Amino acid sequence: MKIENTKAQMRKGVLEYCILSILQHGDAYTSEILSELKDAKLLVVEGTIYPLLTRLKNVGLLSYRWEESTSGPPRKYYALTETGKLFLKELTTTWSELVEAVNLVTTNKSAKNE
Repeated sequence: MKIENTKAQMRKGVLEYCILSILQHGDAYTSEILSELKDAKLLVVEGTIYPLLTRLKNVGLLSYRWEESTSGPPRKYYALTETGKLFLKELTTTWSELVEAVNLVTTNKSAKNE
């Protein structure tokens, strides 16, 4: 088993949560979302994010609007819907519980092995 595959799967598992979290601070277009993910060391390519944004829009968690740009073509800005805000709140609770559980398991394992 290659560690890079496992690391990639772990990142994919939290990508939806991260995107929704970015958008809770305000509308953003894809390049801004990618930039924030990159700054957080979550390297994502456009070929991954576009289908994910479309899926989140299709299930009603995101909406979008087109806005003219002074430096090129119009930009599609994504925003959380009310359903998306509720979904994010639920994910935040689940994430906190998961982090706590993983920390508990990994801390206990480490302490027993020392």
